[in-house]
Amino acid sequence: MSGGRRTQLWSRPPAGEFVTVEEAILSTFSTLKGESALGNGWRALRRRILTPDVSETSLVKRGFHRKDPAAQELLETVGEKFLLGYANAVEARSAEQAAEWLERIPPKFRGFAYEGAGMGYGVLDGLPLGKSANIAEFLAGPGEKHNYIVYVGVGWAMARIPRFAWPKASAFDPLLRWLVLDGYGFHQAYFKTDQYVRRHHQEARFPWPDRRYGGYALRAIDQGVGRALWFVCGTDVSLVGKTIEEFPESRHGDLYAGVGLASTYACGATAEELAELVDRSGIHHGQLAQGSAFAAEARVRAGLLIPETDVATRAICGLPAERAAAITQEVRPAAVVDGADVPAFETWRQRIAEEVLTHGGKK
Repeated sequence: MSGGRRTQLWSRPPAGEFVTVEEAILSTFSTLKGESALGNGWRALRRRILTPDVSETSLVKRGFHRKDPAAQELLETVGEKFLLGYANAVEARSAEQAAEWLERIPPKFRGFAYEGAGMGYGVLDGLPLGKSANIAEFLAGPGEKHNYIVYVGVGWAMARIPRFAWPKASAFDPLLRWLVLDGYGFHQAYFKTDQYVRRHHQEARFPWPDRRYGGYALRAIDQGVGRALWFVCGTDVSLVGKTIEEFPESRHGDLYAGVGLASTYACGATAEELAELVDRSGIHHGQLAQGSAFAAEARVRAGLLIPETDVATRAICGLPAERAAAITQEVRPAAVVDGADVPAFETWRQRIAEEVLTHGGKK
């Protein structure tokens, strides 16, 4: 395989072309089918072939808004650490070795690296050769306390691998599996911004994880699209609000939920800016607060709580981060019983929104 082909696959694809892992898979294994899939050399090569170039995280290259240098540096660092986590998973000999590398990343960005690892293991599970239990082993081991964010990373992988290679929904927690679609939606809005953000594309229905809820799956994807808006709009709350207003009104609540999650997990806005975001969310403040509480829980559970997260939950939820996180667990269903129209995940989200506004105060 020539170095030029690898560059074409990942570093500098032709303008307007969206390159998938399926293309990398075909190219990689047509050339390496006779080689042993063992050893450091193979893993290093696998990392080089399958890992996108770090330039893909540049706000300038993506065409994203740049609010100020600090916000740009934050968002680009998030992208860099995501790709580092992805590369670590692809190259590591084991989940434990990957975690050893991931734990060296500062707490502020470590969760994004675990998200990248989730994508990396999702891609490896979709390859035609090798074992297909990487995600399961990671979640059963060092990725367990990062399960929220790892699920999201798997959604990134689903956006890159062919549908026949998608993981079975039964492999995931029946309540949390919808977070995989959050990751899918984020990926699509991040890399197909014109289609998913500016032209408001939505698929007719979505078959994963359950065809009975194909309509709700689109809502879960929108939650990921909303999370991506925090990056597309460069953490500019005014631009975020204006961008959401251009979407059909029926989609606003889920988009604001995603924004609430991203603004609390990735941060990048002052308390005053977040207060403006709350005002802009209007009747969707509950969804915004639900996303914020989810983000707080993800950081608290993983032991990655940072001061900026507390600033965000106080502004959006009216509560300290640890209290907002606790509410998500207090109202979590003891048993997962999906409804006729919506899954238990949505009922849980609604209860979180109600409880947060009750305890934090409605705007």
